[in-house]
Amino acid sequence: MSLITGIDHVQLAMPHGGEWNAREFWTGPMGLSEVPKPSHLAINGGCWFEGEGVAIHCGVEDAFLPARRAHPALLVENLGALVAKLQAAGVAFKPGKPLEGYRRGDIVDPFGNRIELMEKF
Repeated sequence: MSLITGIDHVQLAMPHGGEWNAREFWTGPMGLSEVPKPSHLAINGGCWFEGEGVAIHCGVEDAFLPARRAHPALLVENLGALVAKLQAAGVAFKPGKPLEGYRRGDIVDPFGNRIELMEKF
C-alpha cells in the first residue's frame, strides 16, 4: 500500500522576469486564480496559481531551459471548449496520440514548457 495520497502542486520553471507572462497565461485562457506566495518565498520571484483541484507554481530558474518531455498532465472538462479558448488567445494545441478513455493533447506555456491536457470520457 502506498503512503502517497496525492499531489499538492506542480512546479514549472520560468526565466527571470516571466511573472507577467505567467499571470497572463494561467489567469487568462487557463482560468486559474493567482494566490499570494508566502513572503519568505516571494523574495525568490515566481507566482502561484490555483483552481478547483489544481495548484501550479511557476518558479524562477537561473539557467532556465523549457521542459519539452517532462510535463504535467492536467485533467480538464470540455477539452474542446478549452482548446477554442486557448486558440483564441494564440495558444496552439497539438492533439495527442490515442489513449483509451481520454481525449488529449499538448500545449506549451509562454516559456516553452509542455503541458498535456486530458479529458476523460
